[in-house]
Amino acid sequence: MLTITKKIGKLITSRVFIVGVSILLQLFLLVYTLLFLSAGRIYCYYFLHIISALAVLYIVSRHDNPSYKIAWIIPIMFLPIVGGAFYFMFGNRRKTKQIRERIDRYNNAKPDAGITATGCEDILRESNPMLARQADYIRNISGFPSCCNTAAKYFSSGEEMYAAMKEELEKAEKFILMEYFIITPGEMWNSLLEILERKANQGVHVLLMYDDMGCLTTFPNKYNEFLRKKGIMASAFNPFRPRLNVLMNNRDHRKICVIDGNVGFTGGINLADEYINKIDRFGHWKDTGVMLKGDAVWNLTYMFLHLWDFGNNPHQLYDQCKPTKSYPSDGFIQPFGDSPLDNVNVAETAYMQIINHAKNYVYITTPYLILDNEMLTALINAAQSGVDVRIITPKIPDKWYVHSVTRSFYQPLLEGGVKIYEYTPGFIHSKMFVCDDEVALVGTANMDFRSFYLHFECGVSFYNSSIVHDVYNDILDTIEKSEEYTLEHCRSVGVVRQMGRMMLKVFAPLM
Repeated sequence: MLTITKKIGKLITSRVFIVGVSILLQLFLLVYTLLFLSAGRIYCYYFLHIISALAVLYIVSRHDNPSYKIAWIIPIMFLPIVGGAFYFMFGNRRKTKQIRERIDRYNNAKPDAGITATGCEDILRESNPMLARQADYIRNISGFPSCCNTAAKYFSSGEEMYAAMKEELEKAEKFILMEYFIITPGEMWNSLLEILERKANQGVHVLLMYDDMGCLTTFPNKYNEFLRKKGIMASAFNPFRPRLNVLMNNRDHRKICVIDGNVGFTGGINLADEYINKIDRFGHWKDTGVMLKGDAVWNLTYMFLHLWDFGNNPHQLYDQCKPTKSYPSDGFIQPFGDSPLDNVNVAETAYMQIINHAKNYVYITTPYLILDNEMLTALINAAQSGVDVRIITPKIPDKWYVHSVTRSFYQPLLEGGVKIYEYTPGFIHSKMFVCDDEVALVGTANMDFRSFYLHFECGVSFYNSSIVHDVYNDILDTIEKSEEYTLEHCRSVGVVRQMGRMMLKVFAPLM
């Protein structure tokens, strides 16, 4: 009895419970107020209907994704009393003047200001104009160039990357930069924290940025202050407040670790024990990452410092953090960042360029498959043009409703000739593309609306690099451990479940 009481007390006093109750209370009061105003007050009733009609016209006129528009128009039409008001409060993404000024400063500080062109683009353009087009797009939009003088190593599991990261962190002499969506106390984080604290005591400059919502259930409130006492300059990105605010959707989903400006890590791997299979949450956790050494690390360094400055007072560390070592080139390597603040979907467009330019095959791994019409069409067009298109998703889900939406996209893809595989040992969290033995992309962006439109993301494109073959071989090995999903599976789903999936699919852009 005492144990149950303690658990209830811990739940009630937890940050998640307090934030959740606060938001639900605000929603209740807002809906109650709108219904109260409309009840018995005919002018209020018609005024709220007019607001909803204006909201629909405004949504149709905007340059948003059609799926996002539909996801708002349906509830507004069904609930006109509250729908329009809800949209203008939370759905139109309008920002205060102060926030707009901060965003403008962030967007205007292009990486070109800190990155010295290496001339690699010209070499790539001469050797493969088609790959150069993708590299040029990423450079022109995000400012991050493709680089030479960089060595690369691919990790087919979190365990491999964790071991390499510890080894490189022990060598740090000047600074360490770490940026992660999820950090969970356990064997992985505790061992890394011990290294970071020790290095900070040795005079190494340690900066750590974690997403506050991503760590909402794993860290106590003001955990950054606890870390500062250990000598670590820690920042909780976009602190999660118990209030209704559309900006709370803009999360830092990146995973970056930079050591002395010469070594960088990124990929799908967060700092939690499931990522290295020390605990079993959803079967075997399949994830991947890369380590870079050399000039291309500067792209990762810059995107960290750029976002750090957006959330904190500028540190002006740019000149101190440039690479000091070059390595033999492993093809052309282009780390890049994607931001929800500039209305340009760099990650999604980079994915689509790979698909659209594929001649023989394109293989994809993603934990979530929630597609807009453009991406769905690109995949089907490629398959119907004779390209071998294969997608691997998890067999064991981490979120049942997201998994249901993912499966709702299988049938049109399968009918279009795309092959779908589900990773049967557990959950596949890696986000990768590989195409035609020429290009591979390893990053943090899932194939869903949140990653493409709402999150800060990053990735690394590899052109004519050994990493392309590493990713290709790993995906083939993963397919061997996966079960092919067929049209027969789709058609065997019951009517009730199909209806549920349709409902979830419509509102997926708002999830």
